[in-house]
Amino acid sequence: MMAQYFDLKSEAGDCLLFYRMGDFFELFFDDAKTAAGVLDIALTTRGEHGGEPVPMCGVPVHAAEGYLARLIKAGCRVAIAEQVETPDEAKERARREGSPVSKALVKRDIVRFVTAGTLTEEALLEPRRANVLAAVCDVRDTCGVAACDISTGAMTLEECPPERLPAVLARIGASEVVVPEGWSEAQPDAVVRPRGDFASDAGEARLKRVHGVATLDGFGQFSRAMLAAAGGLVAYLEHAGRGSLPLLLPPQARASGEHMAMDEATRASLEILSSQQGTRTGSLIAAIDRCVTGAGARQLAEDLAAPLADRAAIEERLALVSFILADPLLRADLRGLLRSLPDIGRALGRIVAGRGSPRDLGQVRDGLNEARRIHGVLQGQPDRPALLDALLPHLTGHGELTDLLSRALVPSPPTERQNGGYIAEGYDAALDDLRDTSGNARRAIAALEARYREETGTPSLKIKHNGVLGYFIEVPSKHADKLMAQDSGFTHRQTMANAARFNSLHLHEEANRIAEAGGHALAAEEAHFEEFVERVSARREAIAATAAALARLDVAAGQAERASDGEWCRPNVTDEPVLAIEGGRHPVVEAALAAQGERFVANDCALSQRDRLWLVGGPNMGGKSTFLRQNALIVLLAQAGGYVPARAANIGLVDQLFSRVGASDNLARGRSTFMVEMVETAAILSQAGERSFVILDEVGRGTSTYDGLALAWAVAEAIHETNKSRCLFATHYHEMARLAETCEALSLHHVRAKEWKGALVLLHELAEGAADRSYGLAVAKLAGVPPQVVRRAKSVLDRLEKGRAETGGLAAGLGELPLFAAVAEEADEDRDLLREELQALDVDALTPREAMELLYQLKRQAEEH
Repeated sequence: MMAQYFDLKSEAGDCLLFYRMGDFFELFFDDAKTAAGVLDIALTTRGEHGGEPVPMCGVPVHAAEGYLARLIKAGCRVAIAEQVETPDEAKERARREGSPVSKALVKRDIVRFVTAGTLTEEALLEPRRANVLAAVCDVRDTCGVAACDISTGAMTLEECPPERLPAVLARIGASEVVVPEGWSEAQPDAVVRPRGDFASDAGEARLKRVHGVATLDGFGQFSRAMLAAAGGLVAYLEHAGRGSLPLLLPPQARASGEHMAMDEATRASLEILSSQQGTRTGSLIAAIDRCVTGAGARQLAEDLAAPLADRAAIEERLALVSFILADPLLRADLRGLLRSLPDIGRALGRIVAGRGSPRDLGQVRDGLNEARRIHGVLQGQPDRPALLDALLPHLTGHGELTDLLSRALVPSPPTERQNGGYIAEGYDAALDDLRDTSGNARRAIAALEARYREETGTPSLKIKHNGVLGYFIEVPSKHADKLMAQDSGFTHRQTMANAARFNSLHLHEEANRIAEAGGHALAAEEAHFEEFVERVSARREAIAATAAALARLDVAAGQAERASDGEWCRPNVTDEPVLAIEGGRHPVVEAALAAQGERFVANDCALSQRDRLWLVGGPNMGGKSTFLRQNALIVLLAQAGGYVPARAANIGLVDQLFSRVGASDNLARGRSTFMVEMVETAAILSQAGERSFVILDEVGRGTSTYDGLALAWAVAEAIHETNKSRCLFATHYHEMARLAETCEALSLHHVRAKEWKGALVLLHELAEGAADRSYGLAVAKLAGVPPQVVRRAKSVLDRLEKGRAETGGLAAGLGELPLFAAVAEEADEDRDLLREELQALDVDALTPREAMELLYQLKRQAEEH
């Protein structure tokens, strides 16, 4: 057995080997140690190898999916080694080979590799998130990228320059990336496959074979880089499925300028599909997702990850949202029908991959029937938009298949087919007869049990069944002697502690009838199942198109619902380089404030050719970063084809969106906070153009004051003079206000704040003009910095500003700033402030309660100082 294990383990490579032994998948050696740690299950030992106990752990076969999900989430890959013959078949093989029958070992083989990108099982997938497998390769001076969600079969091919590859992979968000061996640009966690798998001619041949065509021209035009990546992807899927391929729909070529480009840093900064903490909560999609199906949520995520750069396509999506928004009753009916839809795309994927169940067939049946009902609701609507007219034909045309499955399947088919019971009564007369025979035999056994009780005078006699003995007669031990008699007609089979088991000729005959009829019935059902799988597979592309159309309708209806809930507006998308937003709001922050019963302060933004760079100042926590991000998100939402959180929005098409807001260390790659900031800024300066939109926050804050100011100044000038992008630039450097004197397309703005009774009040409103100061000490006080530290900082600040005013040197006079002198000065200032407050007090107007609170306040101040 261990020799067989080692052979299979050599095939599995770095995958954990699930080795089937009876009702368990067992793991050994280092695999067992890894799995036991991840799954928190007992690690035991069995036998010895090299004089040491063999580590071992196992999981039940019936519960394997749950354990697989945890292993895959932990970054493991698993090879499934199943028993591919029965014990009887193993013995027969041993006889043929002349081996001892008693030592015949059941043959096992790896039937599948389970990896993060090759999952199809419903229990292993997140319903509202796509699971993408990508293959990447280099061809001369370019890169080919193939991406596929095998749970639905959707496949795209594209080509990009090497420097754009990180942004493309960030957009795809693949669970697993496959690369050719020897490629220096491969990420450490990528799956490495033989270079020969990525030959473009072999890739073209594989695609032709998969889709049964002589040429790929009917699918589109594909470059050599695209075909090479596709070849690597299909070869990896063949390896993972051990020759069996999942559902693969015809590939679609993705043009380079088809979507708005965003790099990885921008996606992380804007928290589009996940928050900075890596969760869906707090992300843009969590704030806007109103889809009622998993497929719709996955389509929405794809729309947000890849906003359109084509105005006509954007307008088509917006027109569909507007159509559904304009009729609340239609919207409610449509969403009600969509809500009852099963995930037919993923059910189809499992069926085609050979992992389907009767329940998956039932989901395809029910989903296609619901699609026909939705078609009926929408077909009669007047003034339909063009996109709806394009979607409607995909919702029908499956009548023959749905009629067949409706007649053949029970209303709620089971998830397992081994026990049958999923073919409806009346569909197959021969199958009904077999079921009747089996049922009659069971009734005959019940009658036989009653007869034996009467004949033996043993009321406690029972006829039972188990997987080892089959049917048998069981009586308590005290009655065993009656059945042991030679003329009793019973044959002794087994003696238990408190019972004895017997067989009889009549019972044996009835058991054979049941087994024969039941076996034939199961075989008949299995034959029907295979027939239905073939019928569904033959219509895979049409069914997939129906699933895609339903997902698009769900997205549009969800967008309409979100727009209705939040009073969002339809953006006007134009080719002019403008960005005019009235009453813009941040959708995530607004939702968070609404949950707390607070109101979001809306702000306007008006960028144009003559005023394309806004320099935004103001205090920390005043709303600068929120203002920058909300405008970027509004652009993204508009070009994804949805309404936006604003009173009005006129948005010039953006080809590239850049966000450099916030930064953190990337110690794993040897980069400090400032280094990360500069790398991201360099990417913007080298790539942004006149149709780009850029948001920059606090450039230069990670280094010394003078260095930071110089960098921020130079970057702002470059954006203005060279890149000429629309840009919102937030900064604390007041000196940069002088840029408005030399940069004609730059204007000054600030977020408003004021101090009232010694406290900072943040208004979160944007106003024209430069900020008068940063309010840094007031924000520190708000954050809870100890009062004595804030007072000391004020003394240092006063001396710094005095030194700069008198000598031009920022740090002039700091050597003459002793700590105790500062404390004395602060004490004098405190006394003066207290004197002013007491003089302004109207004692006669105080109520007793107010007077008491005032005394407590004065006592607290005395204790603090």
